[in-house]
Amino acid sequence: MTTRAFLNVDHSLTARRWVGPGPEAERLAEAMAQQTRLPLPLCQTLVARGVAPEGAAAFLAPQLRDLLPDPLVLRDMGKAAARFLVAVRARQRIAVFADYDVDGGTSAALLITWLRAMGRQATLYIPDRIDEGYGPNVPAMQTLGAAHDLILCVDCGTLSHEPIAAAGCDVVVLDHHLGAETLPAALAVVNPNRQDETGDLAHLCAASVVFLMLVEANRQLRSEGVQGPDLMAMLDLVALATVADVAPLIGVNRALVRQGLKVMARRDRVGLKALADIARMDQAPTAYALGFVLGPRVNAGGRIGQADLGARLLATDDPREAAALAARLDGLNTERREIEAQVRDAAMAQAEARGLDSPLVWAAEEGWHPGVVGIVASRLKEATHRPAIVIGFENGIGKGSGRSISGVDLGAAVHRLAAEGLLVKGGGHKMAAGLTVERAKLEPAMARLADLLARQGAGDSGPGDLHIDSLLAPGAVTPELIEQIEAAGPFGASAPAPRFAFADVAVAGRKIGEKHLRLTVSDGLGGRLEAMAFGAFDTPLGPALENPGHKRFHLTGRLELNHWNGRAKPQLRLEDAAEA
Repeated sequence: MTTRAFLNVDHSLTARRWVGPGPEAERLAEAMAQQTRLPLPLCQTLVARGVAPEGAAAFLAPQLRDLLPDPLVLRDMGKAAARFLVAVRARQRIAVFADYDVDGGTSAALLITWLRAMGRQATLYIPDRIDEGYGPNVPAMQTLGAAHDLILCVDCGTLSHEPIAAAGCDVVVLDHHLGAETLPAALAVVNPNRQDETGDLAHLCAASVVFLMLVEANRQLRSEGVQGPDLMAMLDLVALATVADVAPLIGVNRALVRQGLKVMARRDRVGLKALADIARMDQAPTAYALGFVLGPRVNAGGRIGQADLGARLLATDDPREAAALAARLDGLNTERREIEAQVRDAAMAQAEARGLDSPLVWAAEEGWHPGVVGIVASRLKEATHRPAIVIGFENGIGKGSGRSISGVDLGAAVHRLAAEGLLVKGGGHKMAAGLTVERAKLEPAMARLADLLARQGAGDSGPGDLHIDSLLAPGAVTPELIEQIEAAGPFGASAPAPRFAFADVAVAGRKIGEKHLRLTVSDGLGGRLEAMAFGAFDTPLGPALENPGHKRFHLTGRLELNHWNGRAKPQLRLEDAAEA
């Protein structure tokens, strides 16, 4: 039986059906508000996250010491940390082989920063995305192995059997990508997504795995009476990786990001300080800034420029080098956006022609830059609420990236495709995956992938459902309320910011630039709220709300504080509307 639409909105201006909290969730939220004296909108947010009244205080103030797992619960962790310390004590030559994305760059920077504090150095190696592709390759590992005693593979290596066997020296893998039934012949493979792991820590990104290895290394040093480097000061890197790699912000991840944001706000890391300055970040960092301001710039070198620029920026302690690297990455990010826009438009047109009602949305074309296909896949996923794959072909070989939706494990499906021989190679994790495919196998591979994803429920719910957490009046929104709601964050993957609705309000709109719309929302009872609809004129929202006449509307979106001239004013980030 279909439940009644929230505020009776079955078909909004953007053609979506609004779905609100059920009676049981509303009852639990009211009971929590009475028991805890917390604001009802905050209680509704907590209930949506499965928090009980007795757990509300701990959830709102998560302590890393309570949530951080014992590193030794991960297989091979003891061996990895011990071998790492042998290399440190004996001044052996250490190389760090990292992936070219933010998670790989931060993982490398964590190790380099820790080693520098111990008076040691490491060789950084990041493969070129186009010339070498993802992960360890035989020539690179042979070259590194000939000149080093230990290679640490971070955010990669779990499936690299042949390259690791060719290294000729000890190799330790610190990764989080889905493992196969057999592991490479490394000294240690630390990975919460090994098939023989419990899966309890499957949500960790690679930087968190590296951080746990350093926690264990410090613990082993303490047992010998030696003080290790300050790991709390490195949580800014872990936070950046967790958000940029779209790891779910649950459990220890949430605590790592919250603490990491506090560390980042101190602006002690010269690379991140330089990047924040060139990106004109004039407020305390937020999860949004990590994912959409800093993360894309760190990624830009690996996407279309020199692969190691991001890791070098994060690891440097030289302000002049940091400023130069930040400027170069900022320029590459601008160039990346231009390339992305061209590929995005073509991919969306192709996907629409193919049909957007499949469990999988995909597009492939000759010459698409492999450095932007992952971002374009994200855009397709967001537009269709379906897993998406985008592939760029060159000389008959396609390199692609995919992004998934909550509840659908894309990495496992891609890994199975590779095992069945439909892909040259492929792997990843639940929310993201990479693949290489021959042109002749493209259509059967995508058909098979769509079938595997359909079995997980992909395509069962579409963009027509817009979930709303609570109903508010414009006059009830204050800076204090928004700050209280933000205490339930940080918000991101698997923990979206709550969405609020405002019923039967009048709006007055003003166009900003070519695409955006600023609104004043009023309820006729003295309550007013400012709202901003970015990209409104790319949708039906702009034309309908700019000159509404005497029409009244239901509105929905997410609350935020708009900082201007030293003041913080409440603002609604408008997402949808319907005539009242």
